[in-house]
Amino acid sequence: MRSFLWIALLLPFFTLAQKKQISLDDVFKNATFREQPLSRSANDNDNSLFDPKDLKDESGKLLRYDGFVAGVDKKNILFFSGREPIYRHSSQANAYLYNVASKKTVRLNAGKVLHATFSPDQTKVAYVFENNLYLYDIVADKTTPVTTDGKWNYIINGNADWVYEEEFGFTQAYQWSPSGSHLAYYKFDESKVKEYNFTFYDDQYNKDYRYKYPKAGDSNSVVSIHLYDVTSGNTVPAQYEQGDIYIPRIKWAAAGNQLVVFWMNRLQNHLKLLLTDPATGTASTLYEEKNKYYVDINDDWWFLQDGKQFLYGSEKGGWYRLYLQSMDGKKSVELTKGKHDVTEVNGVDEKARLVYYTMAYPTPMDRNLFVTDFDGKKTTQLTGGSGWHQVSLNADFTQFTDRYSTLNTPSTVTQYRISNNRGNLTTAQTAVVAENTALKNLRSQYDLGTFEFLRVPTSKGDTLNGFMLKPAKFDPAKKYPVLFCNYGGPGSQEVANRMHRYHYWYQLLAQRGFIVVSFDNTGTGYRGEEFKKKTYLQLGKFEIEDQIDAAQWLGKQPYVDARHIGHWGWSYGGFMSSLAITKGADVFSAAVAVAPVTSWRYYDNIYTERFLRTPQENPKGYDENSPINFVDKIRGKYLLVHGTADDNVHFQNSTQMVTALVKANVDFESAYYPNKNHGIRGTTDNTSYHLFAKMTNWILENLGNENVNKTPVGNSINQQQTGF
Repeated sequence: MRSFLWIALLLPFFTLAQKKQISLDDVFKNATFREQPLSRSANDNDNSLFDPKDLKDESGKLLRYDGFVAGVDKKNILFFSGREPIYRHSSQANAYLYNVASKKTVRLNAGKVLHATFSPDQTKVAYVFENNLYLYDIVADKTTPVTTDGKWNYIINGNADWVYEEEFGFTQAYQWSPSGSHLAYYKFDESKVKEYNFTFYDDQYNKDYRYKYPKAGDSNSVVSIHLYDVTSGNTVPAQYEQGDIYIPRIKWAAAGNQLVVFWMNRLQNHLKLLLTDPATGTASTLYEEKNKYYVDINDDWWFLQDGKQFLYGSEKGGWYRLYLQSMDGKKSVELTKGKHDVTEVNGVDEKARLVYYTMAYPTPMDRNLFVTDFDGKKTTQLTGGSGWHQVSLNADFTQFTDRYSTLNTPSTVTQYRISNNRGNLTTAQTAVVAENTALKNLRSQYDLGTFEFLRVPTSKGDTLNGFMLKPAKFDPAKKYPVLFCNYGGPGSQEVANRMHRYHYWYQLLAQRGFIVVSFDNTGTGYRGEEFKKKTYLQLGKFEIEDQIDAAQWLGKQPYVDARHIGHWGWSYGGFMSSLAITKGADVFSAAVAVAPVTSWRYYDNIYTERFLRTPQENPKGYDENSPINFVDKIRGKYLLVHGTADDNVHFQNSTQMVTALVKANVDFESAYYPNKNHGIRGTTDNTSYHLFAKMTNWILENLGNENVNKTPVGNSINQQQTGF
C-alpha cells in the first residue's frame, strides 16, 4: 500500500521529466509546430469559374498552372505557370488568358512575362516582356508595344530596377488610370549605373551574372515617368524638376484622371506630390514635406473618390500619425493623436467618413485596431488588451477578421461584426475561424520555457524594450550563458507581443541550457520619430552601445555567466553581431553573423544614403562604425556565414571582412552557401536545415558552459536529447 502511495506522489515528477525536447527536425524539417491554416484563400470564390481539365497550353496539353487572377467581371482569367524568381520580390511566368464562356486559352507571349494585369474596363491586358511594356486587346486579339527601347542592363520600361524594388518596395512600375484611358509607366535608364557581378557555380565553367547595382555615393538610374494614351497611342513625359532625384511612387487620383507623381531629392529629406495632367504632362504641387532627417516612403496615401481630399501618414508631428487634407491645400486635419505610432491603415470608409487603422498601443510591443472619423473628433478602439491584433476588414466595413497572438501563445483567428449606430461603433464576435487547438495541445507535451518582457536601462539614461527566454527548468542558483538575437536596423522591431519567427529554435537553445534575449536598440521603430532617427549619420554607433549596455546589465545578474554572452543576427543583424564581437569585445565572447553588411560603402545607395548621406559627404559615418575596420579588437569566437549569390548584401562584404581578419591574424570560422541569395533558403536541397544545424552546433560548442547540453544536433545525431 505504501509503495502505491509513493508512486502516486511521484507521478507528477515522472510526467514532467518525460516532457519532449524540441529537435532541429521539428523546427526546420518537419514543421511540427505549424499553425492551423485558414480554410479560404483569395481565389477560392473564383475556383468555380473553370474546370482545370479545360485548361490547355499552346501545344494542347493540360496546363499546369501555379496561380491565377480572375477579371473583375469574371469573364476572363489570367493563369500563370513556370514562375521563376528574378530578385527577392520580382518574378516572371508564362501567362495565359482563359475565356470563361468559350473555354479557350491564349498565351500572351512566347516568353515569360511580368506584371500581367487587366485594364479597369476588362478589355485589355498590360504586361512587361524583356524590359518593354505591351498591351493585349482581348476582343481584337492584338498585341501593341507601348515601348520598344527596352534592353537588359540599359533601359527598363514598366518594371522597377533592382534598387527601387529593394528599397522603395515595388516591382510593377506601371499603373492603369481608373478609367483605363491611360497607362502611366516608369522608364529606368540604367546606362550610367555601375555593374556588379558574381558567379553561379553550376557547371564545369560556371556562369558570370551581371546586373546594375548602385552602391553608396554612385550614380542611379535616370528615372522618367510617361503617360500613354490607350486610344490614340500618344505618349507624353510627366514634367518635374530633373536632377539627382527619386520618384518613389506614382498613384492615380481617384477622380479627375490625374496622376500624382511623388518627387524626392537624393538626400530623401524633401518630398513633393505633383498633380499631373496625363494629356500634357504638366504638373502643380499638391503636397510638400521636409524633414531634418529623412522622409519615409510607404503606401499610406489615399486619394478619395470625391476628388476633394486625400488621407496620408506622416512623422512630421514627432509620431507617425494620419492626416486628412483638402486637394487645394486649404484645410488639414490631424486625425490621430497621442504618443503612439500608427502602424497600418486597414481601410478607408469614405461613405461613413471613417478611417480604420492599427496602432502600437498600449505599448510599442502591442497592436490594436482603432477607427476615427474624418473630423478627428471621435476615436473608437475596436480590439483590446495587450497582444498582437492583425486585422483584415471586408469591403463594406461591416466585419473584420482578427488574427490575435501574444509572445507565448499561437494565434487565434476570430471574426467580428461592426455595428455603426449614428457614429457609435461597436463590435460583436460572430465566429472563431481557427483556435490552433491542436498546436496548443502539442505545445503542452514539450518542455517549453516562457518568454517574458523586460526593460533595461542604458548608460545614456534611456531604457530598452527586451524579451528573455529562460530554460523551462531554470535554476537561479546556476549561471547560464546568454545568446542575444538582434536585428536593430532603422524602424525595425524584434521585441513584439507576438510569437517570434524563431520561437521554437530559441526554445531548443533554452532547453539545451541557454538564456535567449533580444533588445530593440536606439533606431528601432514604434517609439516615435526621435528614437528611430537618432542614429542618423552614424549607423551602428548608438545601436551597438545599447547592446553593450544590455549585455553589461545582464552580466550583473546572479544567474548569468558573464564570460559566456554571445550575439547572433542576419543582414543588419549580422552587421550588429560583427560590431558586438569587435567594438563589444569586452562583453561579447562569441558572435554569429549571417549575410552581414561589414561596410556601408558596399551597400546600395537608396538605403544607405537615407541614413548616412553619401560617403563623400559623411566619410566618418561610414567608417567609424563599420566592423571591417575594427577586427583587431576581436578576442572571442566569430562565425561568418554568407550566400555566394546574394544580390542584396553582396558576398563581397564577407570576403572583405575575411581579408581584414587574415591581415590582422585573427582566427575565425566561416561557412558559405553556393548560389544562395540573401535568404540562404532551401528545403529540397537541405540548405535551411544545414544552416541552422551549423549555427546551433557552433553556438553549443563556442558559447556553452558546464550547464549546457552540448550534444550536437543534426540528422546523423541521436535525437534523444536530455534537457537541463
